[in-house]
Amino acid sequence: GDALEELKKIESNSIELIIADPPYNLNKNYGNNNDNLEFDEYLEFSRTWLKEAKRILKDNGSIYIFMGVKYISYIYTILEKELNLNFNSWITWYYTQGIGKRKGFSPRHDDILMFTKHKQDFIFNLDNIRIPQKFYRSINNMRGANPGNVWEFSHVHYCNKNRKEHPTQKPEGIYERIILASSNEGDCVLDPFLGTGTTLRVCQQLNRKAIGIEINPEYIKLSKDRLNEAFLGFDSIDERMKRV
Repeated sequence: GDALEELKKIESNSIELIIADPPYNLNKNYGNNNDNLEFDEYLEFSRTWLKEAKRILKDNGSIYIFMGVKYISYIYTILEKELNLNFNSWITWYYTQGIGKRKGFSPRHDDILMFTKHKQDFIFNLDNIRIPQKFYRSINNMRGANPGNVWEFSHVHYCNKNRKEHPTQKPEGIYERIILASSNEGDCVLDPFLGTGTTLRVCQQLNRKAIGIEINPEYIKLSKDRLNEAFLGFDSIDERMKRV
């Protein structure tokens, strides 16, 4: 269904974590819908679903939003100034391959905004996402270091066996980190723009409950098929995890 309608059906203060990868309004083709709203229409669309997201988020919950550079500052303003959510992190997902430009610099990153409902009392499991140190030093925490706010994960390339027919599929490794950091086993994670089911697949493996909303019935089928596939490991990892 339509996220703007389906979100209204979810109980207030019932979700620990929301991960949203909404359309960036860059005229991508999502099968039965295109993200080509007028500027003010897109902001109103964003404002509407974000208000519902705040309502259903628990007091100790967090929301992560993937967003392109064109609208990210406006989304930030809505979250902080209009909805009074608390800014925590601006995460940069760096990837080594992307669109090539002849005039100007080729884009090599997406951004993820992390906001929390409460300024200090929110779930964050740092020990679950630490990155192993490169060298032994007695003063270091031997569980590893905070991964920081620049994350390097490869795209899900078209040759990847896990690649689905979706224009903006995100790597499972990114979702693994977010879910481990900002939820606990048994918690409920919501994805209002599910796509091909990455959030549900990762939650399935990490023992979380999950709700996905998706308007395209073809993507719903892909998501269901994906949940029934044998699990052989996530399709991406932070290269630094190879130090384990």
